[in-house]
Amino acid sequence: MPKMKTNRGAAKRFTRSAGGFKRSQSFRRHILTKKPTKRKRQLRSPEMVAAVDVRMVRRMLPYS
Repeated sequence: MPKMKTNRGAAKRFTRSAGGFKRSQSFRRHILTKKPTKRKRQLRSPEMVAAVDVRMVRRMLPYS
């Protein structure tokens, strides 16, 4: 049976950790002048993928 392919877009966005999959937060790319410093600082920290989405991410990253 051939090897399964990893979804390259997902591989760039998610990393495997002990508690599940880590992801970075959105809304940090541009139009940052109108956003408060507190909001930008909180968006810096990585989040975990929601429990309902873990199954889908696991399918896209078969060898992680």
